[in-house]
Amino acid sequence: MKYELVIFDLDGTLLNTIGDLAASVDYVMRSRNLPEHSDAEYRQMVGGGIKRLVERALPPELAKDEAYVEDCVTQFRRYYVENIDRHTVPYEGMAELLRDLRRRGVQVAVASNKFQHGTDRLVSKFFGDIDFVAVEGNREGAPLKPDPQIIHNILTKAGVDASRAVMIGDSGIDIRTAQAAGIASVGVAWGFRFAEELYDAGATDVVTTAEELRQLIL
Repeated sequence: MKYELVIFDLDGTLLNTIGDLAASVDYVMRSRNLPEHSDAEYRQMVGGGIKRLVERALPPELAKDEAYVEDCVTQFRRYYVENIDRHTVPYEGMAELLRDLRRRGVQVAVASNKFQHGTDRLVSKFFGDIDFVAVEGNREGAPLKPDPQIIHNILTKAGVDASRAVMIGDSGIDIRTAQAAGIASVGVAWGFRFAEELYDAGATDVVTTAEELRQLIL
């Protein structure tokens, strides 16, 4: 095997979550008589955690008001937790790939900037039969990607050297996280960003299907 550990981003890599994220932010915007956004616009806003998503969705003058942003984040989180899986679906072939990796003895993990409770809920619902060595989301005191701490935590839990691990993600943030942690990375072009962003971040490989990914990492 090329790798002993494969670490996956969640939103835009394993799961298409944009519909529920967009609906939840739009709920906040609508309740405050603020402009809503298209799914395409939200794809460019996600990736940096809930607070950053809300800041990007708000008009610039309101995004500078820390108390206002925090109030919006609280409102978003409450609505999103209640509606987290209405539109969310796994990307084609990803559940099968996870099972194949485990059958071959390769450890798998999730490294997400989504809050920990939401990450746990979605992984449990859609990949409950998968034995993940770690499911790491954002929690208080933990830095967001591209800080490499999340990868270091997973490597420690898995007992795997950085040279035997690879990060799979759909954004430049994921590629930079892998670089900062000293592990290999592969970009996926089916998520929320474009292949150009992945290459610009330093990705050497970008795939368009789960089968291409399988062939590259196995």
